Amino acid sequence: MKETTGKEDLNMSNLKNFQALLIENGYDAAIITDQLNQQYLSGFEFHDGAVLVLQKDAYLLTDFRYAEAAKEKACPDMQILTPEKGATDAIRTILGEHNCARVVIEEDNLSFGSYERYRKLFVGIALEGGASALLTRLRLHKSDEELEAIARAQNVTDAAFAHILKVLTPEMTEIDVALELEMYMRRQGAQGLAFETIAVSGTNSSRPHGVPRPVKLEKGFLTMDFGARLDGYCSDMTRTIVLGRADEDIKKVYNTVLLAQTVALEAAAEGVSCYALDTAARNVIHGAGYKGCFGHSLGHGVGMYVHEEPRLSPKADKADVLERGHVVTFEPGIYIEGKYGCRIEDMVAVCNDGSIRNFTKSPKELIELF
Repeated sequence: MKETTGKEDLNMSNLKNFQALLIENGYDAAIITDQLNQQYLSGFEFHDGAVLVLQKDAYLLTDFRYAEAAKEKACPDMQILTPEKGATDAIRTILGEHNCARVVIEEDNLSFGSYERYRKLFVGIALEGGASALLTRLRLHKSDEELEAIARAQNVTDAAFAHILKVLTPEMTEIDVALELEMYMRRQGAQGLAFETIAVSGTNSSRPHGVPRPVKLEKGFLTMDFGARLDGYCSDMTRTIVLGRADEDIKKVYNTVLLAQTVALEAAAEGVSCYALDTAARNVIHGAGYKGCFGHSLGHGVGMYVHEEPRLSPKADKADVLERGHVVTFEPGIYIEGKYGCRIEDMVAVCNDGSIRNFTKSPKELIELF
């Protein structure tokens, strides 16, 4: 038997916790097809197949392409199967052998076509939505091991920002900047990107999720929003710098965004309302004369998905509060249509001892280049 590592212990814990929820809710089994949820439970990243979890047993169903790696990397409690007739047929056989009558599926992921195929094949079995909600509930509270994985991903992201400040030139395009950040993170060990990198300058920076263009960097704000994926977990950071010299209007926008973030970060604590944190940042921006220029929420949860619960939002239920194990972003911004925009984003955890930890180390003072 292979020796277990800390990562394998983590996935064993995730699997056991999920099995406990199946028992608690009276489900005989769960069919998991979402790639990241599969990785969360099995510890193995693959792109074709399924994870089947019963109350006491668990199966990773894949094919020859992934078999060897799965045996090496997957959670020891996960039985690795490579069925000749495909995963769905094997699932039907296993459910029958274990007399499973009530099976939960991922309501947020399973296509209608897949559901219909299951319904026709799994005769006599009740298929119910609810697995997505159960897994969201589990992923919401990160263990200490998960927090450290997120910290490692953020360390790569911080290093990428320090690197880009050294190599930026006026001749680069927005696409050049995005690619340089991405290549650097990969060279530092990132297994991939947490999301599509944003690098937008000048007038393009007024678009919160603007797309990098094949044009030379414009003077004014350069906003870079990027993150790494490492050991299955994401980081998410935004920094805005100024290309050229900042005039008084640019300085006011930047300092207002920074103050809004600072006020919200200082208010962050276990038990604090997600709605209240958003309001604290929004009040600073509105009070400085930029009402209508901060159109998105203050932040969102981060984990294996770059957007998870909870949400720091004006739409958040006032009963939603920060709890131990939550990881959230604090990313206020000001965007003036047709002119420019600025966002500053840190990623913060409520640790399992109740303390607040800011994973993001990159500087936030106004930086002017060229």
